[in-house]
Amino acid sequence: MDFAFDARTEELRARLLAFMDEYVYPAEAVAEEQRAALASPWDTPAVVEELKAEARRQGLWNLFLPDAEYGAGLTNLQYAPLAEITGRSPHLAPTATNCAAPDTGNMEVLAQFGTEEQKKRWLQPLLAGEIRSAFAMTEPEVASSDATNITTHIERDGDEYVVTGRKWYISGAMNPDCAIFIVMGKTDPDGADIRRQQSMVLVPRDTPGVTVKRAMRVFGYEDHSHGGHAEVVFDRVRVPVANLVGEEGGGFAIAQARLGPGRIHHCMRLIGMAERAIELMCRRAVSRTAFGKALARQGVVQNWIADARVTVEQLRLLVLKTAWLMDTVGNKGAHTEIQAIKIATPRAVVGILDRAIQLHGAGGVSQDFPLAELYASARTLMLADGPDEVHQRSLARRELKKYL
Repeated sequence: MDFAFDARTEELRARLLAFMDEYVYPAEAVAEEQRAALASPWDTPAVVEELKAEARRQGLWNLFLPDAEYGAGLTNLQYAPLAEITGRSPHLAPTATNCAAPDTGNMEVLAQFGTEEQKKRWLQPLLAGEIRSAFAMTEPEVASSDATNITTHIERDGDEYVVTGRKWYISGAMNPDCAIFIVMGKTDPDGADIRRQQSMVLVPRDTPGVTVKRAMRVFGYEDHSHGGHAEVVFDRVRVPVANLVGEEGGGFAIAQARLGPGRIHHCMRLIGMAERAIELMCRRAVSRTAFGKALARQGVVQNWIADARVTVEQLRLLVLKTAWLMDTVGNKGAHTEIQAIKIATPRAVVGILDRAIQLHGAGGVSQDFPLAELYASARTLMLADGPDEVHQRSLARRELKKYL
């Protein structure tokens, strides 16, 4: 593995760093001010649309898609340092560059498994940033860490599927621009193979029977940045059979294909969050005095900063190795490493953010710094895309197999 970035990555890094400095960081406060003045907290602030237009003009658009037909055609290894940069402003930069979840995963699903008609109707507007989307899998009534538990029914009735179920923490669903749901449910609930019971269907938001009931808070935050997290009810919702994604019984496999890149994208951005936290820690440490000397001269503060730097360097190498393996041997070949970064990265970044908050005192938990919101995001990722414990269980089984 070559540790140096190639020429294209270096060029995009330079352009993206300049974009962040010139446009994104100054827009953070503006976005909050504009959002406070909107009729609905879920509407998109004007500055976000301005950022999207500028990013597209600069060619910093759809960087996550490895297929050159749809995106930048970058490998995972090339995209990793770019995602890290956007992670420094995770509630603004990914949206500005059309690289925000859940749209990224949904675009990947449509590009890989969608029909030509589905691509034309939904993928193309998503690629253009004209609409947003949501992925509806998690349910409040069952332990959704085991996806085979889901109870939403997708029943065939002639030329239609009838969808009935309740989902929650459906990211992006509060956004009025969210036009399409990818819904996972069971088409064969009594099937012998529990991983062939699930299917995915496309459900337009305006379909009769779809009700976005409420916004779900995360540590008290109503996550406005990309359209919130919603509870959604599907009450005998009818969609054409042509809205099936892939094949009946293929939902579980599609979900796994979707989550592989999603997990590494989250980990890439988490490293950017950690870098932002270290920067804020250092600035705070040299600007504040306590007990007669600068915080930067306090031994405990120096330990926090040193430990944070060591941790980030370790995590970055593991994430880059994982990206390289995904490119060279595929997602299955990188399965162990994907699980390892999913376990290690959120946990470690939560620790760094916790120290950064502590160093900022009351300011650390306030809205005047991004740390509290970053902490909420990082801590949530210990649950999202499969809880850490699920990945630990699977990873341990792989290790133990060598000795059985």
